[in-house]
Amino acid sequence: MLKPNKFISASIFSLAILGLAQSAQAADTPQCEVNRPVNIGGMTWESNLILAEVESYILQKGYGCKTDILPTETLSAIAALERGDLDIKPEIWLNSERDPWEKAVASGKVKAIGSLFTGGEAWYIPKYTAEKYPDIKTPTDLLKYKDKFKDPEDPSKGRIFGCPAGWSCEVVTNNLHKALKLNNDFNMYSPGTGAAQKAALMSAYKRKQDIAFYYWYPTPLVGSLDLVELEMPVHDEKTFTCLTAIDCPDPQPSAYPTTPVYTGINVEFSKQAPKLAEFLSKIALPVNVLDAALARMEETGDDASDIATWFLKNHAETWTQWVPEDVAKRVQASL
Repeated sequence: MLKPNKFISASIFSLAILGLAQSAQAADTPQCEVNRPVNIGGMTWESNLILAEVESYILQKGYGCKTDILPTETLSAIAALERGDLDIKPEIWLNSERDPWEKAVASGKVKAIGSLFTGGEAWYIPKYTAEKYPDIKTPTDLLKYKDKFKDPEDPSKGRIFGCPAGWSCEVVTNNLHKALKLNNDFNMYSPGTGAAQKAALMSAYKRKQDIAFYYWYPTPLVGSLDLVELEMPVHDEKTFTCLTAIDCPDPQPSAYPTTPVYTGINVEFSKQAPKLAEFLSKIALPVNVLDAALARMEETGDDASDIATWFLKNHAETWTQWVPEDVAKRVQASL
């Protein structure tokens, strides 16, 4: 009878241990519910970019997915979400996007989930402008001081900085421009991008120029500048709904409502990836946490991916509530 070869026995034992370790590792490696990259809309304002990066990181490290953050703007993102070219639109500002969003929802191809935070929108002037011209209380009061807000490209008119081109809020600012009867004396200027809008406003503010502009919050700009909000006529739901429509037949003035912000998701994607959809539905950001992230972005100049990593490292009490324990552990182990 042949005696057992100790070397062979040890090798077999080692291979068995290795196989068990690999099996355990395989069991701990998540399998994404879709076998392609998850496409996330990278709209160009700060909170959306941070959210897109946070979602991407959690999907990659926690759920084993590949992701792509695709540059887009609000209205094109809604159309892409409806077509299925996007799976996730990190922020749906329901009031500003109401008309195009409701049309997309009616198709049965998109839906809003969760409740991210509550935001707002307004027209502003700097406090230094309000102190020079204390009778400017409303947008129509700007008419008395048209020459103080001169449009450099059309000096016969004043300029109001509106919403960036291609964003859904551009529809509302343009309709309010008509509704407030400012269009004969003021041009509504739509910057090419959110970054261009912010840069122009910050530059004018630093030089103490008189400016009137649309902006939204929570944002670093509104939080860091000393501003006065212009008073709009009382909010009327029916009136404002018309203001969100490109073809509003008779725009009438209305204040902006408080804005609920949701996550937009493609319905077919949510069916293919129910665990991912559940995670997305649980995303909620306390305003103080979002303000802290936005303030850090403004102070450090870090890009959105750096701020997302900072948020994941420093605010586990928030994001671990969005995911199962095993997902949270994988994400934390990767940081």
